[in-house]
Amino acid sequence: MADVFISYARADAAIARRFAEAFQAQGFSVWWDIALRSGETFDEAIEQALKAAKAVVVLWSTTSVASRWVRTEATIADRKGTLAPVMIDQCDRPILFELTHTADLAHWQGDQKDPAWLSLLTDVRKLTDIRAEPQSTEQASPLAPARARDARPSILVLPFVNMSGDAEQEYFSDGVTEDIITDLNKVSALSVASRNTAFSFKGKTMASAHFKRELGVTHILEGSVRKSGARVRITAQLLDAASDTQIWAERFDRTLNDIFAIQDDISKAIVEALKLKLAPEEKRAIEQRATSSSEAYQLYLMARELTRSSSERLKPAILRICRKAVELDPNFADPWALMALAENELSQRGVEGYSHEQAFASAQRAVALDPNLAEGHAALAETSIRGPLNDWATGVPAMETALRLDPDCYEGRMIAGNIALLRHDFRTAITHFERALTLDADAVRPAGMVVQAYQGVGERENALAASRRAQARCEKILAIEPDHSTALGFFVNALADLGEEDRAREWARRAVLFDPDNARLIYNVGCAMAGLNDADSAVDLIDPLVDKVSAGWIVWMGSDNSLDRVREHPRFVAMMKRAHARFGMDS
Repeated sequence: MADVFISYARADAAIARRFAEAFQAQGFSVWWDIALRSGETFDEAIEQALKAAKAVVVLWSTTSVASRWVRTEATIADRKGTLAPVMIDQCDRPILFELTHTADLAHWQGDQKDPAWLSLLTDVRKLTDIRAEPQSTEQASPLAPARARDARPSILVLPFVNMSGDAEQEYFSDGVTEDIITDLNKVSALSVASRNTAFSFKGKTMASAHFKRELGVTHILEGSVRKSGARVRITAQLLDAASDTQIWAERFDRTLNDIFAIQDDISKAIVEALKLKLAPEEKRAIEQRATSSSEAYQLYLMARELTRSSSERLKPAILRICRKAVELDPNFADPWALMALAENELSQRGVEGYSHEQAFASAQRAVALDPNLAEGHAALAETSIRGPLNDWATGVPAMETALRLDPDCYEGRMIAGNIALLRHDFRTAITHFERALTLDADAVRPAGMVVQAYQGVGERENALAASRRAQARCEKILAIEPDHSTALGFFVNALADLGEEDRAREWARRAVLFDPDNARLIYNVGCAMAGLNDADSAVDLIDPLVDKVSAGWIVWMGSDNSLDRVREHPRFVAMMKRAHARFGMDS
């Protein structure tokens, strides 16, 4: 019998074929007989194939959720533990399956490198135990560590467990984990799973053999952190992934002032246990620390954790924490980069007391202090291009450097996507925004921005699927923080793109009432009105901004394809002429 059984509604046959061919290309045998569809008859042959399949991929759509046959197939698979559900359009799943993890491939057009497809492929391989060789290492799994197939030993550093009895200390244990990953990445003789791979397993308990099978790693590092006052206890053990046997273990009881020495000791112990040789420059790189102040380090870790939160209300607090960190150590580059990004966002919103110039200076300081800090270059790119200087000569190389230093730099991906949008290189923009979406499971910025890119290449179905994804992410955030300006702006645009004009206008009015002085929010609402072909409302919203915003913003307005529907309207033409005159630009 087949490895994979695809359950789908007749109306989705073309999509089912796409999935069937993709699974077959990866070495799976697939049951999806279009001539004998379950919507017509649930005969003995289909039932046998369903029960014998190792994985049942249910394609949920508006049509299939209404099919009692597809529901039946999903129920049988769920009972057998073979269910691998997929959303192929945005719909309400049957209530029985609402809490089942479901892959979102509503946007998928068959790209074998798409991160969402690769994630589904990993899930199906777990069910089938099929280890089909992928067409390239890059396609093996979205979790696969770089160079995992080479001859070097490879390691997965699982997130260290916070044992402090205080959930607020989670930022510290996570920070210790990330720094150990960073240190081990400096060892050329060792392959290290990425931070995103490692943290995808946070809070999960799995046997070492699972990681060897799924990721190809040879070793696992796990541990715990207990922080109390000025004391810290860190335990760590290195395991052989194949045998699940301990190779090395140690417990460190020291003061917080020794935190960097502990991290050094752990990294060096792993190198020694694996019998690796360190080049002199690698040894120096591991021992080199961005700061010698344990207090500044803790403040930075706290600010970084808050930055990853979806809340916009925390930006001023992040800035205060970063400023305190650089007071303690003015040469600590990392908080300067965080500060630059927070200042830049607040200045874009038009919050009094924050400026692009201020953000640009902080970014410059970060890069000057640490030329190898990807986030510093990303901040420099963002503040150069979007700021008053409109400095592409600085911004583009900074973006390229950020992604060279760290391909998983979220802010680097975001500014790269924005630069591609400005250039109308929509395919490249899609690549960067979709990558950013894999780096932050809740982010609304890339979810909203990628809609423009799909619209730019004329992929209507993908654009609609992306709009539905953006809508869902925005709703999740707005349920917690109703005045979240980024979510409000993208939510109004998603409603407009999905043809929900009345709701879009209602939410537009609400957004303006919530935050009437937020320039970025007002602009985004104006773009939504343009999407509704309402030039007068779009200009009414955007026109007051052109006398206040930066030159970089005016350049963006001149290129923004969200405004294309109203670009030839006389009022819009007059507005842009005035905006260009303000900066002496050619109209």
